[in-house]
Amino acid sequence: MATSSSVVVLAVLATVAALVSPAMSLPVFTGDVGVSLGFHAASCPQLDGIVRSSVVAALRQEVALAAGLLRLYFHDCFPQGCDASILLNTTSARETALLPNLTIRPRAMQLIESIRARVHATCGSVVSCADITLLATRDSIIVSGGPWFSVPQGNLDSLAPASRDKVSNLPSPLTASVAALVESFGTRGLGDVADLVALSGAHTIGRSHCGSFADRYRRADDTFSRKLAANCSKHPDRLQNLDVVTPDLFDNGYYKALRFNQGVLTSDMALVKNKTTAAIVKRFAQSKDAFFRQFARSMEKLARAPKPAGNVGEIRRFSCFRTNAQRADAAVDAAGEEEEGFAASA
Repeated sequence: MATSSSVVVLAVLATVAALVSPAMSLPVFTGDVGVSLGFHAASCPQLDGIVRSSVVAALRQEVALAAGLLRLYFHDCFPQGCDASILLNTTSARETALLPNLTIRPRAMQLIESIRARVHATCGSVVSCADITLLATRDSIIVSGGPWFSVPQGNLDSLAPASRDKVSNLPSPLTASVAALVESFGTRGLGDVADLVALSGAHTIGRSHCGSFADRYRRADDTFSRKLAANCSKHPDRLQNLDVVTPDLFDNGYYKALRFNQGVLTSDMALVKNKTTAAIVKRFAQSKDAFFRQFARSMEKLARAPKPAGNVGEIRRFSCFRTNAQRADAAVDAAGEEEEGFAASA
């Protein structure tokens, strides 16, 4: 039976027709190219419509894809800037992506690839996988009930996966303290403590496996953690909602739950145990508008996270899962396959 929040999400879905134009040639862009809002307005005016209609259709079938896209956005942009390095189909990329968080969905990645195919068929190879990831995530948040925010376009796709060192800098949901999280976020242009608290609010949608919060429930030091322990003991493979109030709706339910010590991850609970962040949690719990305003600002900042070498790379013409030089003849890309461990919930 659908939850009430799922019904609300489905109720706001509307069909958006994608505009179609003759396919253009397939240029390859490399070098240091600047990013800006509306970068593709002239080269692909249909872009927004294609992305939005694709996201609406996908969320109709599986509302959890919104959380999967949010995780992709964060895991791609945080390590070395938004460059679609997380999408590259290599064993090392998958292993390193899974180290800090097991919540990246292959179906979310597959949605990005399907949008790329539609966009390139309509406009030619003028839009990168990195740009599509940003736009699709933004639209999925809107469709799920969240705020609109601007994202820079013109990002180029990385020629290689993010290094293990870069990915290992992602903050851990298991043991990270507020001090460690603030320091980590500060290195990525997110120096305001409110950025940390607002972006943690992405947990207002999504689910996680018991292993992601084992340290939380094994302590069994409050009523909620004991409930988590009982659930995981009885159903170790069942997914736990990260927001126990409105799990499928993008709102401020996550913060309301935190104020009752019902945070699932250790990093969630850290926010209410620190005086500074607890005050922000209280403000967001009391005002969805305050949360939405800050979340939009923080997502815009994350979209502009520093790129060590600048905006260099290419626009992947054949697949988001491999560079142009790695084009293969295989009909089915392995990045779309479900794998044990990698097929975790959003």
